[in-house]
Amino acid sequence: MKNFFKNKNWWRFLNWVIIINFLFQIIYGMSQVFFVLTPPSGTPGPLFLSSAEISYELMMARRMYAIETWIAIAGLAIYLAIVYRHKFVREKSVQNEKA
Repeated sequence: MKNFFKNKNWWRFLNWVIIINFLFQIIYGMSQVFFVLTPPSGTPGPLFLSSAEISYELMMARRMYAIETWIAIAGLAIYLAIVYRHKFVREKSVQNEKA
């Protein structure tokens, strides 16, 4: 089992599974907010002036999916910053050395 976790292909696969999972969460949340939970007029997308006409339950459902989407976006940003930090720092230090 110890050698299994030392394999770089396993970690690369796990890394991509995590990133793809975050992307699916973001796409799912956005599709729920903009296309599934529509106001009674039936127009998909942002509410604009329809926000005064929709029910409280629909507004809360849209807010919950929007919050879920923002949490997934923040989670992906934090994950990428932690995992690929060494690449960002290395590129920045190389640019400082050239200047």
